[in-house]
Amino acid sequence: MGYKVAIVGATGNVGREMLDILSERGFPADEVVALASRRSVGTEVSFGDKTLKCKALENYDFSDTDICLMSAGGDVSKEWSPKIGRQGCVVIDNSSAFRYDSDVPLIVPEVNADAITGFTKKNIIANPNCSTAQLVVALKPLHDLATIKRVVVATYQSVSGAGKDAMDELFAQTRAVFVSDPVEAKKFPKRIAFNVIPHIDVFMEDGYTKEEWKVMVETKKILDPKIKLTCTAVRVPVFISHSEAVNVEFEKPISAEEATQALRNAPGVLVIDKREPGGYITPYEAAGEDATYVSRIREDATVENGLSFWCVSDNLRKGAALNAVQIAEVLINRKLIKPKAQKAA
Repeated sequence: MGYKVAIVGATGNVGREMLDILSERGFPADEVVALASRRSVGTEVSFGDKTLKCKALENYDFSDTDICLMSAGGDVSKEWSPKIGRQGCVVIDNSSAFRYDSDVPLIVPEVNADAITGFTKKNIIANPNCSTAQLVVALKPLHDLATIKRVVVATYQSVSGAGKDAMDELFAQTRAVFVSDPVEAKKFPKRIAFNVIPHIDVFMEDGYTKEEWKVMVETKKILDPKIKLTCTAVRVPVFISHSEAVNVEFEKPISAEEATQALRNAPGVLVIDKREPGGYITPYEAAGEDATYVSRIREDATVENGLSFWCVSDNLRKGAALNAVQIAEVLINRKLIKPKAQKAA
């Protein structure tokens, strides 16, 4: 007997990706329900070879639902996730609403699956920021090998991280440049076409942006609170996949060859690293793929026990939808939840 799964925010970029991934991976669901706001009721979304009609979140009873994949933004999650959890449905939340709550596990299955047992306090599990997810997947095998002291990361984040409107803006601006139309910036503070913007989310008092703060705090929660980390988050004119230039300082000696071998053996990582033109991964090639790709692995001679590498992943998949589905799979594989229909029978 399978599980009943609800997707909240089923009409968005990540919600649609969640539906695709549930189908692709043969998730053991007897029923999948698409939920959205009232204005999207009746909107059709694809689930494998089926078409689902969206129902209203406001009117939905979660008492017979096992898992809720929440991808409707922080405000909706803050209001609804605790209510859904109290109805005995486990919420896997893609927003930042509960990531920093000590009673809510923040999970990347390849990195800290054992921490998932803490979900029973609130019936909520948090999905990390898309930039954090790929970063910790790449850092975990290296941390296990030589213990990370400090990380300096610059992110090159695609516009899909800011939603469909952002993707539309990049397309419209690019077209406007080619046909000599005025370039309008609505979603972003400056033009994004043929440009890069060193600003994602709001600015904080210390000069960092909220996006940079998220990467710093979440990496510590998932991987190790003792790691020192600084981040610069940059939006680039790419539709899908985030890239990161990562510099790491370790407590113990580690060679590029040892790091490469550890990464090749790590779950969720694919190393593409030939020291020749084209012997590395780019965001275009990572789009639609599940892996976190690592390239350009090299020693940094400016610090003791230093390494640099390049990391790329599809932010809609590993950075959001895939990670959420993998969390649900951990719940099932470790027998932490049983289908409510089975209990009722």
